[in-house]
Formats: sequence, C-alpha cells, structure tokens
Amino acid sequence: MRRQVLCASFARGRITLLRKAVAEHAAYEGLSGRRLEDFVLAVNEIATNAVVHGGGYGRLRLWSHGGRLWCEVTDEGPGLPAGWMGDMRPPAGFEFRGRGLWLTRMLCEHITIVSGPGGTTVTFAAVDP
Repeated sequence: MRRQVLCASFARGRITLLRKAVAEHAAYEGLSGRRLEDFVLAVNEIATNAVVHGGGYGRLRLWSHGGRLWCEVTDEGPGLPAGWMGDMRPPAGFEFRGRGLWLTRMLCEHITIVSGPGGTTVTFAAVDP
C-alpha cells in the first residue's frame, strides 16, 4: 500500500527548507545514518536541478511503498538534452556542476527519468538496508 509522506512545491531560495523537511520525514520513516544522508543529498541534487535547469521551481512527492521510501521531483522546464541519459560515467574534470543525476544514480535505487519539452520527472528510492 502506498502512503503519502510529503508533497511540496519549491522554488529558488527554498531548497534548504525543502531539504530539512525531507530529512525530517525520511528519518520519521526509518531512514538513518548513511542511508538518510545519501537520500537527502540525492533529493537536494535533483531539486536543485529542477530549479537551475527546469524553470526555477518544481514539485516533490515522498511516499512509502513496499518497505521503501520513494521520491519524485517534477519540473516544467525544457527537458534534458538529447543523448545524455545513457551516460553512466562520472562527470569529467573538477567541475562542480553536472553531478546531480550521476550522484543520484550512485546513491539511490530504482531511478527513472522521464523528460520532454514539457518538463522532467525523476523518481527514485532510498537504498534498502
């Protein structure tokens, strides 16, 4: 059974508050230690991508299903560039940008990305204990 945990809209300048809310709800749902830190980092990266690349705002949903905590971040930006989605290699060089989706792939499970000219939705689950 799917149980809604958190539903929130966010925008530039509100990511810190969103991250805090996600951390509190995820801890309440049983995430702790490294699993909690990794999940919150992944949520932060994807929400930041939505703000920076997806039109300046987004929507987040957290839910519990099948013993896992899930997250979905949606924006209404222009979508991801063609050809990027198959690349699982880490970003090159020492750039501070371009690591969000890669990090999420490394830190979480069951990642799906749906992107088109009307926006992008990234869905993922916290790693099983």
